[in-house]
Amino acid sequence: MQPSDVKDSALLGLTRNIVILGFVSFFADTSSEMVFALLPFFMTTVLGMNMTLVGIVEGAAETASSLLKAFSGWVSDRIRSRKMLVAAGYSLSSLTKPFFGLAMAPLHVISIRVLDRIGKGVRTSPRDALIADSIDESIRGKAYGFHRSLDSFGAVLGPLLAFLLFPLFWYRGVFLLSIIPGILSVLLLVFLIKEKKTDIAHAVSRVRVGFRSLGRRFRLYLLIVATFTFSNLSYAFFLLRAQDFGVTASHAPLLYLLFNFVYATSAFPVGYASDRIGKWRLLLFGYAMFGVVCSGFALATALPHIIALFVAYGVSYAFADTLQRAIVPDIVGRELRGTAFGALHTSIGITALPSGILAGTLWQVFGASVTFFFAAAAAFLSAVILAIATKTRQCD
Repeated sequence: MQPSDVKDSALLGLTRNIVILGFVSFFADTSSEMVFALLPFFMTTVLGMNMTLVGIVEGAAETASSLLKAFSGWVSDRIRSRKMLVAAGYSLSSLTKPFFGLAMAPLHVISIRVLDRIGKGVRTSPRDALIADSIDESIRGKAYGFHRSLDSFGAVLGPLLAFLLFPLFWYRGVFLLSIIPGILSVLLLVFLIKEKKTDIAHAVSRVRVGFRSLGRRFRLYLLIVATFTFSNLSYAFFLLRAQDFGVTASHAPLLYLLFNFVYATSAFPVGYASDRIGKWRLLLFGYAMFGVVCSGFALATALPHIIALFVAYGVSYAFADTLQRAIVPDIVGRELRGTAFGALHTSIGITALPSGILAGTLWQVFGASVTFFFAAAAAFLSAVILAIATKTRQCD
């Protein structure tokens, strides 16, 4: 079966849309990570925010994003178009992030962070559905792996630029400069992505679009993903744990760069292997590995431990993030892809706010080790539920 949107082959046997969407995400993530590699330290050292407030900022931002992912995915199925919503979301995020450079109070950061994540919420589900629409199902894992790899190479370049520019421009200057790669991502998307609406329209005409149509199997999958989300702490917690071992704000982007480089180089092989070994099996491995990584962050006693753990963090996150997306089109039909991706990201977002607040509070009251032990327990629990579900053939 040929993908209906774009049939011309491009790099690595992937279609034009897949390759261009990869570079769109590359530039968008470069912009984002120029900001986010420094933002935790900006919040705590410049604005004087405590860890509970950091948890609220991260949780509120991700919740706002994920709730909109549900709506935008459903809308993309209803209006039978993905590109318009994807472009709107990337544009909003690109124009919002530079305003971090003008923030003077915690409320400003919360507001800007939420607006930026609204842009992400608008674009993500339609974009993930567009990827599935644009590729043959036999290499779907490879397509999502390729996209996540390029996305993460942007997350390598972003912290690197932050590290190089920070001594010259400090926090606020780096935040303002982040608009440049953001605008590049929007231009690529608007002028180079092509979408045919007729096939989506034909599919939607045969099925009622809505969350109730997704089925029991998909709802069980959402429960597993939501459980894992309690372990999947914001990157801010991992970077601030490194601060306990002497990592300064000026060097933190290098650790974040290391994580994203490992993730970027791992995501494509993970996706490629999943088409042959099985997505569910590799996702189970990724969940269990993430639990081990969180346990390591809790038990670390020296900076070399932290550096090694950031490498393992990148590998395990590549398994989880790539495969959680790649599995969705295997469970639902094309006519419900946008809605299904929206439901996936909403389940993550609904869990992200209480997870962020709980993690920040645990850190504030009991310290970092308790926070990471809690995250490890949630990861192992999600792996157990997934193992039971696949063994009883409720998922696989």
